[in-house]
Amino acid sequence: MTVPTQATKISIREALRQAMCEEMRRDADIFLLGEEVAEYDGAYKVSKGMLKEFGARRVVDAPISEAGFAGLGIGAAMAGLRPIIEMMTWNFGIQAFDQIINHAAKVRYMSGGQFKVPLVLRGPNGVAHMLGATHSQYIEPFLAHVPGLVVVAVSTPYDAKGLLKAAIRDDNPVIFLESEFMYGDTGEVPDAEYLLPLGKGMVVREGTDATVVAWGKMLKLVLRAADVLGDDVSLEIINPMTLQPLDTQLLVASVNKTHRLLVVEEAPAFAAIGAEIAAQIQERCFDELDAPVARVSAKHLPVPYADHLERATLPSVEEVVAAVRQLLYMDTQA
Repeated sequence: MTVPTQATKISIREALRQAMCEEMRRDADIFLLGEEVAEYDGAYKVSKGMLKEFGARRVVDAPISEAGFAGLGIGAAMAGLRPIIEMMTWNFGIQAFDQIINHAAKVRYMSGGQFKVPLVLRGPNGVAHMLGATHSQYIEPFLAHVPGLVVVAVSTPYDAKGLLKAAIRDDNPVIFLESEFMYGDTGEVPDAEYLLPLGKGMVVREGTDATVVAWGKMLKLVLRAADVLGDDVSLEIINPMTLQPLDTQLLVASVNKTHRLLVVEEAPAFAAIGAEIAAQIQERCFDELDAPVARVSAKHLPVPYADHLERATLPSVEEVVAAVRQLLYMDTQA
């Protein structure tokens, strides 16, 4: 991944705020709606200062009713506005699934294109820390399954800003997945305006021995595992960025080069995004594979509250290192 030389190091939180502010200055039809986004500056301070700049008509505190304000956002989008809906957490966003799945995802198709739904629904996804099972769920397998929705996962400040700007300008409903753990993560972001296309992945690190696909917090995990493995193992690391539609062409090209694939994801493995990636590669690259597709994922159980048990359910650097070594038959006795 190459970032232009004129860049500033900022956090994911700041990158998201910059994206929203730049787009709201550009287009008066864009507004932000959600719980505590205005007076409190956002539950995670992503919208800090936005009420002061844009006023209460464009940065709006919503009542505690995800189904209600998601429905309001869908109606506003159908009427020509471009809402950004913040879910305090996607665990609460489950309350809005009827609105998202039965309406946002289907209105454009069922109206024969007469209505567009330029709507972004964004907020933290997955495990944070010691919040218990009902606040630690992975929403991407649920919503990536639904035709009509675009699903994006944030991994760095660079892709957070570029993807959010692209999502705001898209005429389809976009599910935008962030992480409470990562809002403070920093990285280089170009000073000049840029957008990252939806539906396109990125090669984070080029390699020849095996392809590793990861997004969100797992991308950091994989990069740490690559450092542990050292120069003896050349990993090609891919951040898909958009999970629906998936950049299958990029994945196929990489696996055709490395002949091995490992998918690392935070969600449990059953019926998850990694299962779809594995199936796509099996169908398209069977003759190129030198080993079965490998996967590292969370344990299939509700996430415990206790710190040590929570960590035990999640993928670790050690598990990724072991999976890579097994994929490359490094531990096979002669």
